[in-house]
Amino acid sequence: MVERTNRIAEEMKREISSIIQNQLKDPRLPEFVSITAVNVTRDLRYAKIYVSVLGTEEQKKEALQVLKNASGFIRREVGRKIQIRYTPELQFELDDSIEHGIYMSKLIDQTVKNTGNREE
Repeated sequence: MVERTNRIAEEMKREISSIIQNQLKDPRLPEFVSITAVNVTRDLRYAKIYVSVLGTEEQKKEALQVLKNASGFIRREVGRKIQIRYTPELQFELDDSIEHGIYMSKLIDQTVKNTGNREE
């Protein structure tokens, strides 16, 4: 059962990414919006979609609002492309893990650079 929900989650991730890139024409949506993960409940009623947005805090909030407003359209398109009995209700959430990773990488680079300066 878990394997099936994982398979559906991966398929939904692929399809939702494609829909956002190719079919959503909202000018408020930044160019760099990526789906980092999709978690589907075991009963396939709900799907939590984690979205990473490159931009300011305001752009992130606006992008999340655009996606929430377009969730009915996105859900309908997913239902057409994935053959499952019930298309899950979509819930979008911001995922800051990519930005957190970039921040941590900068800190590590800075530490390595500072350590190198001390040894000389």
